[in-house]
Amino acid sequence: MPKRPAVDNLEEVAAAPSPAAKRPRVDNGNTAPSTSTGTPDILGADMEEHEELVEAGVADLLDGDDGLEDEDEDEPIQLPRQTAPVEGYQDLYLDTINRALLDFDFEKLCSVTLSNINVYACLVCGKYYQGRGPKSQAYFHALDEDHHVYINLESQKVYVLPENYEVTSKSLDDIKFVANPKMPKEDVMKLDKTLNPSWDLAGNKYIPGFVGINNIKANDYLNSVIQLLSHVAPLRNFFMLEDLSSRPQLAQRFGILIRKIWNPHAFKAHVSPHELLQEITLRSNKKFTLSQQSDPVDFLNWFLNNLHIALGGSKSKPGTSMVQRVFQGSVQIESQAITARADAGDRLRFEDAHVQTDISRFLLLTLDLPAAPLFQDELDKNIIPQVPLTTILSKYDGIHAQEKLNFRRRYRLLHPLPPYLLFHVKRFSANKFVSERNPTIVTFQPTGLDMSQYVVPNPALHPVGEPIIYDLVANITHEAVRVRDDSVEGEAEKKVWRCQVMDRAGAEWFEIQDLFVEKAAAETLFTKESYVQVWERRKAKRKGKAT
Repeated sequence: MPKRPAVDNLEEVAAAPSPAAKRPRVDNGNTAPSTSTGTPDILGADMEEHEELVEAGVADLLDGDDGLEDEDEDEPIQLPRQTAPVEGYQDLYLDTINRALLDFDFEKLCSVTLSNINVYACLVCGKYYQGRGPKSQAYFHALDEDHHVYINLESQKVYVLPENYEVTSKSLDDIKFVANPKMPKEDVMKLDKTLNPSWDLAGNKYIPGFVGINNIKANDYLNSVIQLLSHVAPLRNFFMLEDLSSRPQLAQRFGILIRKIWNPHAFKAHVSPHELLQEITLRSNKKFTLSQQSDPVDFLNWFLNNLHIALGGSKSKPGTSMVQRVFQGSVQIESQAITARADAGDRLRFEDAHVQTDISRFLLLTLDLPAAPLFQDELDKNIIPQVPLTTILSKYDGIHAQEKLNFRRRYRLLHPLPPYLLFHVKRFSANKFVSERNPTIVTFQPTGLDMSQYVVPNPALHPVGEPIIYDLVANITHEAVRVRDDSVEGEAEKKVWRCQVMDRAGAEWFEIQDLFVEKAAAETLFTKESYVQVWERRKAKRKGKAT
């Protein structure tokens, strides 16, 4: 098949003149400079435009190091970050803060990375995030959720993201105070003299120091101990005023919880021990947790000894920490060996010649209850057996003996007695088969307990015959509640722990069970099964001085 002839002659097309060069466009509408041959000088126009950009100060943002080339065209331009709000916009984003969602009681961990380093709290939703840099979790949250105000939980500084500038508005002082409440010394010293009621954000009335503690699952044993210790004035004042930033986390977190209990400007009328519980679980190797109920006395012993070490106390020297200066005392123990001799028949003899005297230190005194009667009498007086507190305190009078194994022991306290006495009423006993509870009620008066008859006389420290008066400060009570069980027994016994505390300013008693706070009558305090008591030594004036 023959080829189709070309439409145009190739020789004529080749001889045609080239098209004129395209005129470059410039900003001022003028044409680009031309060369001597009349052809526009494109390179010269580029150089002239570059010189104008250099004069304007923006060429460095567009060109490379030599001013003519872009070496990294794909890298984004890094503009300087904002260090302060624009004038007139100092309160920008502060109206988005939601104080009702803020809760600083939880452990300071990032909700994404679970890290405790450089943690910020979003003041809009209350969640915790790490960092505030361009690649941090808080930065991403600010862009994704449009939440812009964050507080550093360590330094208490507030920042706006993603602009990343600090906010110094006085309207944020209440949030900083709730996150880490610190009261001046003058206010702390007035807590037991004048205590005014406060209101939370929901309008609920509460009294600082007498607020509920959240029972996360089964940590009511810890709640009752914290309530008891928070009303021991010297210990409370120490943790509210002392700088514990260099101490271990156990002391720091306990101090923060004490300050939150006595916070007069709280957002909520209760506190949560979550942060302290996490540290206790870690330090005790999961012996005390929030998911399993424990004995308050076991926890109190462990907590006081570990708190003593956390405050820099010595294991051998007495009175080296605030814990020991408040609770530690001395007791004299006389031991006699119980032996049997051939000429005595079946009778036992107490070898008086082998009396051994020891001195031991204590933080807590154990009081033994008499055995509960097995049968009721005719008048049903022994349905609930009762015993006076002075009767079980006779264990420490140096006369009544306690027999244990092959020893017979007598106890008596030594001067000086501590400012606060901790009593443990021993109700529970366990063997290999069963755990038993003694339901005996201990009767007492909350004021005027004379301890002088239980102390070895020492005229150099205390006049002989002069009373040593103690008043009740707090009382942990036990209640056994029957709950239905799917086991063979059909029912199980659940322990409920409460704490009765004294309001010195108002001369009133409050009974606190987890989040429930109600007033109690001083005349009926003994009707509950008392388990742990703390008594305060009354300051008596003698010869113009307080003792």
